[in-house]
Amino acid sequence: MSGSTNPSRPTNSNQAAAPVSSNFDQMGFRQGFGPQLGGPQKVRSKNTAETLRRIGSYLARQRKALLVVVLSTLITSGLALLGPYMIGKMVDDYVVPLQFDGFMRMGMLLLGVYLLGAAFTWIQQYSASSLSQNTVRDMCKDIMAHYQLLPVPFFDQKTHGELMSRATNDIANVSNTLNQTVVQLISGILMLVGSVIMMFVLSGWMTLITILTVPLIAYITKKITKYTRHYFTQQQKHLGEVNGFVQEMISGLKVVKVFGREETSTEQFRDINEKLRKVSIKAQSLSGSMGPMMNTMRNLTFVIIAVCGGLFAYHDLITIGVIVSFLNYSTQFSQPINQLANQYNLFQSAVAGAERVFEVLDLEPEMQEDSEADRGDNLQSPSPSSIRGEVVFDHVSFGYKPDVPVLKQLSLHAEPGQMIALVGPTGAGKTTVINLLTRFYEIGAGRILIDGEDIQRFSKQELRRQIGLVLQDAYVFSGTIRENIRYGRLDATDQEVEAAARHANADSFIRKLPKGYDTDLSADGSNLSQGQKQLLTIARAVLANPAILILDEATSSVDTRTELHIQEAMKSLMKGRTSFVIAHRLSTIREADRILVVSGGEIIEAGSHDELLRMNGFYAGLVNNQWAAQEQTG
Repeated sequence: MSGSTNPSRPTNSNQAAAPVSSNFDQMGFRQGFGPQLGGPQKVRSKNTAETLRRIGSYLARQRKALLVVVLSTLITSGLALLGPYMIGKMVDDYVVPLQFDGFMRMGMLLLGVYLLGAAFTWIQQYSASSLSQNTVRDMCKDIMAHYQLLPVPFFDQKTHGELMSRATNDIANVSNTLNQTVVQLISGILMLVGSVIMMFVLSGWMTLITILTVPLIAYITKKITKYTRHYFTQQQKHLGEVNGFVQEMISGLKVVKVFGREETSTEQFRDINEKLRKVSIKAQSLSGSMGPMMNTMRNLTFVIIAVCGGLFAYHDLITIGVIVSFLNYSTQFSQPINQLANQYNLFQSAVAGAERVFEVLDLEPEMQEDSEADRGDNLQSPSPSSIRGEVVFDHVSFGYKPDVPVLKQLSLHAEPGQMIALVGPTGAGKTTVINLLTRFYEIGAGRILIDGEDIQRFSKQELRRQIGLVLQDAYVFSGTIRENIRYGRLDATDQEVEAAARHANADSFIRKLPKGYDTDLSADGSNLSQGQKQLLTIARAVLANPAILILDEATSSVDTRTELHIQEAMKSLMKGRTSFVIAHRLSTIREADRILVVSGGEIIEAGSHDELLRMNGFYAGLVNNQWAAQEQTG
């Protein structure tokens, strides 16, 4: 879409909790975050099997890396299983009979086995790291791409920190777990099965004695993990709340300071952070208890094998070498169980993070609503040459909440090239008119027509390409000034970018900067004034060459002198285009072809500036109040 966009919350007070769709509601996206925004979300039941299947589909994209991991793990596990067997043979064949020549040869061979195992372990770890990082890269790419496709109401109801948490913390959780778990899961299963087979080969009775502790281990694991999943899910949710609050407080730091709310903000953060601390202690303490318990079980198994093995050897049922091998195999047998038990807690945390990511990916993209299945084969693709700019609102009704109407049977008609001004009190529905024209939200009743065609028949993407939007909060991106202006049309040449800047009265201040158009902008354009940023967004809209222009309080955040420069740029931009202007400063709209006074979701007055003054109604009162205020301040 042309111009400057901003996915912040709606400025209209009636827009605070917009219903979007049922899948938004299921995710709890209507709740808000932090103590000042609403209560905590409810944790609904999760589908672990489906989440694992979807993670597996990402892993399957890295077939080569996955194959290397599997093969190297097979070789590493095989060499690890061979070691204890060779040690037992060394004891029985060379240590007990005191055959030292053979002992040295076997020792060198055993050293080679372990060195080869170390080499394949490195290959295994490198491949596993590549596998996990590539998988996480794909997940990050998918969620960021999906964010671009979601409708505006979704972003109106979520804090930026919460959205960032899903794309960073939750995916990092998946990354850390994949990096540790994939290899240990494969090798753990192989070592577990391989150790049991090798032990049965050596002694069936000793094997049965060794695996006596398995039911106890399984029982303890089940009891602990019953609670860890819930707490890890809560931990991720509260972490998102913390991130969201921090992001909001940093963004609004000046507001916090000017109203002296530092202590209040600190208290609010302390409450949110305390919730995170409590649930994290529960999650981590339960997770951390798994290791010591498993070590206790392993030591118990070791003692049982030593005692029973000694008794069997005393009665010549097994050899000393078999006992040595069994002690090694018991470690290899219990170690995978310990690792798998510990990894299960990490696994729970990763599943919780992955589910939060997949919840976003499962939301229906905005553009999907334009599919042929929804509207048949009648979707239009307007082109710049075909759009004249006639706009009609035909008895349009709309409410962000079903029971709270914002617009009530509103009708208006804008001829091609006309400048239409919308004025009225805050919350009257002016911004809502813009939200519906751009199809950020869908109307509840009535029709909106462009050149006689219902906008429901236009694809949103193509429709918005014909609409230039300049907002009150001018937003610029990190990068150069030239790149920011070119955002309006990515294929524009340098000459076209500079020509757009001249039309927007921005060229003069740009050339005074140290690097001119190649000046790098800091975060949020903090090295430019508000007026300069606004001129850049106007230049961006000029370059996009839209058929319809929307100016939403474009001069309300600047001083009077800067306002004159912006008004000149706006006049150049509006020339020959249908324009909708929302402004509280009436000096901005005096020359409008038609001024619509909106109050309570209805147009209560309409006409030119002079006509409305003669009516001596609501608009005349606004003008008189502003003149009186100017005289007092002057």
